[in-house]
Amino acid sequence: MEEILSIWKSGGWVMIPLFALAALLYSQAFLLILVARDWNLSERSSAHWWDWVRNPEHAEGRIREILDYTQNGVDTLDQVRNRFDEIRRNLIEMLDRRVIFVSMLVAASPLMGLLGTVLGMLQTFLGISTSGGTETAGVVAAGISEALVTTQTGLTIALPGLFVVMLIQRRKHALAGSLARLESLTLAYMNLEANADAKTLPIGEVTGAKQWPDAA
Repeated sequence: MEEILSIWKSGGWVMIPLFALAALLYSQAFLLILVARDWNLSERSSAHWWDWVRNPEHAEGRIREILDYTQNGVDTLDQVRNRFDEIRRNLIEMLDRRVIFVSMLVAASPLMGLLGTVLGMLQTFLGISTSGGTETAGVVAAGISEALVTTQTGLTIALPGLFVVMLIQRRKHALAGSLARLESLTLAYMNLEANADAKTLPIGEVTGAKQWPDAA
């Protein structure tokens, strides 16, 4: 613990905003991971999706919520598409905004470390120009230490954050693909049901509009 505090002090005041930046970055990244995990539409159950589209009450997890929202109270294909678009706007765009914010924090970490490097080098040059004798070595060592510690800290914060952003991006793309597939299956089922319902009507009652069959 004492060694950690010693390294912390050797980095100068820049270590304080670096610590705050790291706390904000990883708290936001952790929340993003939880959201992406909560909305994970497992591909392992994709073989059951067609059955779940026809019987939403048999679906599991978030897929059931999506199917209930996109099928209940709708009459046309456009209404189904609109509801899927609404899900994408509320979920995918929210993930995009948060990923951009986390990416900005990741990019800021090495820049903040670079600021500490510049300040450390300035301290080094100032020490060389103003001090003499044995004091010069101490001032130069302190300035170089500050320069190296802040650079190392900034990179240490940024590199894991970069991998976290890549992981979240991957899950976001998987979620978008799953939503597109679920929408396609829902529209296909709606077409089949509308066509089957139209064939059962007397010839004079068939209309050109495709509508969602009555719940009854």
